[in-house]
Amino acid sequence: MDFGFDRTTTDLLERLQTFMDERVYPAEPVLEEQLAEHPESWAQQPIIEELKTEARARGLWNLFLPGTDGAGLTNLQYAPLCELLGRSPKLGPVATNCSAPDTGNMELLSAFGTHAQKAQWLAPLLEGTIRSSFSMTEPDVASSDATNIETRIERDGDEYVITGRKWWSTGAMNPGAALFIVMGKTDPAADRHRQQTMVLVPRETPGLTVVRPLTVFGYNDRDHGGHAEVRFDAVRVPVTNALGGEGEGFAMAQARLGPGRIHHCMRLLGMAERALDLGRERANARVAFGRPLADQGVIREWFAEARTEIEANRLLVLKTAWLMDTVGNRAAHAEIQSIKIALPRMAERILDRMMQLFGAGGISQDFLLAEFAAGARALRLADGPDEVHLNSLGRAELTK
Repeated sequence: MDFGFDRTTTDLLERLQTFMDERVYPAEPVLEEQLAEHPESWAQQPIIEELKTEARARGLWNLFLPGTDGAGLTNLQYAPLCELLGRSPKLGPVATNCSAPDTGNMELLSAFGTHAQKAQWLAPLLEGTIRSSFSMTEPDVASSDATNIETRIERDGDEYVITGRKWWSTGAMNPGAALFIVMGKTDPAADRHRQQTMVLVPRETPGLTVVRPLTVFGYNDRDHGGHAEVRFDAVRVPVTNALGGEGEGFAMAQARLGPGRIHHCMRLLGMAERALDLGRERANARVAFGRPLADQGVIREWFAEARTEIEANRLLVLKTAWLMDTVGNRAAHAEIQSIKIALPRMAERILDRMMQLFGAGGISQDFLLAEFAAGARALRLADGPDEVHLNSLGRAELTK
């Protein structure tokens, strides 16, 4: 692979860096103020709408989505852009319409949606005028193995009837999340990987109840609509709301997870770099035992190790992106698993050390580090826990 960025990537990086410096970083305290002013609201805050308007005017929009529906970038081209967005995870992705779960939902609609489904749902998602949620995970089964899902989708004439209980439906608390993509079983007697189907469910459909928000290590993630438990009590939608065909849900979920995992890893690189910037400033300004922290040998070792880890993991992410572009997601499966294992661990280690530089402040809400650390730890569980990926990757290595 060629390690140099092409002209398109370089141009977008320069424009995105300017946007981040001029608009996104200064908006971070504004977002916190607006959230504090409206403590009961799960809606998107005004500063985000302002940033979205500005990003679109600068041509920094839908960068994640290849093909004609999006910016047309490859995974390799998007990688450094997504990393830069990850330096401000609350604002960078959403400002450019590149935030989960909408990214994965748009990818599904773009790849598998009918013309009517694209007109009704993909178009406003691409415009950023609505948000969405993805309902797959369930509290009563180990749904990192999606074949365990118990939510039923039964056909009744020209309608599907959906009954089940979901949780960790990201964004569902936001009233602007107009669409839920729900995964359930249409045929429990079929082959275990052909039992599942995805269905498009409008938020206002009778029987759909957003039960409660869930926190991530105490953080409610209210800036993007949080994570919710959702109940489906005999929810009825037309059979035309099936996304793809019946029995294709499992394969579509796997198709959605590949890009989702690498996007998380790209953003983790940005979070690690931002943490290192904060730690560098702290180490040079803070005095302990008569000299700046930056003069302490162990601190220098931390920064040396952090730089080595970031560079090594960045190369692995770029290799994975290149393989996804050149041989496809299935052929890049081992690399996707590798980055899913390696990147959250790398970010956790660096964040832990940077928090130590800040002492008690490092674990408080006064700095970004504690919230970053919670996000990195959560990603060791999201989209399949470490142990699942380690087992699968290890098995593949042992049977070569």
